[in-house]
Amino acid sequence: MRISGEVRSQLRLKFAVLFPHLDERQRRLLMGAEARILGHGGIRAVAQAAEVSETTVRKGVDELEAGAEPLGRGVRRPGGGRKRAAEVDPGLRPALLALVEPDMRGDPMSPLRWTTKSRRLADELTRQGHRVSADTVADLLREEGFSLQANAKTVEGAQHPDRDAQFRYINDCAKEHMGGGDPVISVDTKKKELVGQYRNGGREWQPKGLPTQVRTHDFLDRQGPGKAIPYGIYDVAANTGWVSVGTDHDTAAFTVASIRSWWQARGTHDYPQATRLLITADAGGPNGYRTRAWKTELAAPATETGLEITVCHMPPGTSQWNKIEHRLFSHISMNWRGRPLTSHDVIVNSIKATTTRTGLKVHAELDPGTYDTGIKVSDTDIDALPMQRHRFHGDWNYTLRPQHDRRGRRPVASREPDLAVPCW
Repeated sequence: MRISGEVRSQLRLKFAVLFPHLDERQRRLLMGAEARILGHGGIRAVAQAAEVSETTVRKGVDELEAGAEPLGRGVRRPGGGRKRAAEVDPGLRPALLALVEPDMRGDPMSPLRWTTKSRRLADELTRQGHRVSADTVADLLREEGFSLQANAKTVEGAQHPDRDAQFRYINDCAKEHMGGGDPVISVDTKKKELVGQYRNGGREWQPKGLPTQVRTHDFLDRQGPGKAIPYGIYDVAANTGWVSVGTDHDTAAFTVASIRSWWQARGTHDYPQATRLLITADAGGPNGYRTRAWKTELAAPATETGLEITVCHMPPGTSQWNKIEHRLFSHISMNWRGRPLTSHDVIVNSIKATTTRTGLKVHAELDPGTYDTGIKVSDTDIDALPMQRHRFHGDWNYTLRPQHDRRGRRPVASREPDLAVPCW
């Protein structure tokens, strides 16, 4: 039979009114029922009225003829049902994190974390008065950045025997400094970027068929703007980032100049009463523990600021757990993905525009200075530094003291560190 235009109009009106309140399966069954009522030609008429494919309508008819199961109770409105366990018990999340922090593999300060504990966490939380199931514990851990990892993922090449002990040591130092109101920063050099019309990984929304045009090959144009060297400082307590974008060489002098700029612009304002600064850095690179120039350069700002600057290095092979990688650099990469970094200004402004839902704020500035390479530092220079190596792995952990205190007096000879102090 021929389906009239009036029937088609009624169908369009019915679908427009009902579809916003139905899920995909309910819409499909409704269309199938209407098509069966209309008989021959009903599938095509319903598909045109609903603006869907005939295949979708035919699937609805088939489900009805096959005896589709009842849909069950309706979907709750937003806010319906019981409140989540973490909302009912505000102390649940902090209690869970307190349990897993000491036993995390990798860097205890990293947001990409995993734990070897399982149902024992739920049992321990219940014993502490937090009634919670193992499934809820798993959900909370995933929200906090934990994940289950296979055994093969826990070994990265030749593992240093004191790796986990160093992670705990860094954690103790960070807690001690932050507890005393002193800043803790994580530092590193981000991947060097080619400046110009070069391909940048990732995708962004563009008009269909009109992708951004970039060069075929990523060969550095010697006559062009060159490279960008972003060196980052992440303030752990304040959740703020500072990035100096260099244009010359990634040297120890450049890294320390970036830290000095951060302190002068932000550190002195955020920590006016600070007497110490803790820096967590990778084991290699211009701020590595074997880099002599890093130590000699760092002695200058210690004297200039009057701060005791303590450096704790990540164990070799664990740079991916440096906090700055996941709290700052990853968000910068996501912010400018899919866009060519055509100039240094574009890079600086893209970094400045980086934010997160957790409140991350980032400042960036261009550092056009020149930094010489190949500077030699002798044993005599190192021996003359006001540097005190810690008893635990003095090669990874050391403190540079100011040559004079803030009143201009030479400091008294440093005593042997007290083993009761965690950061020594």
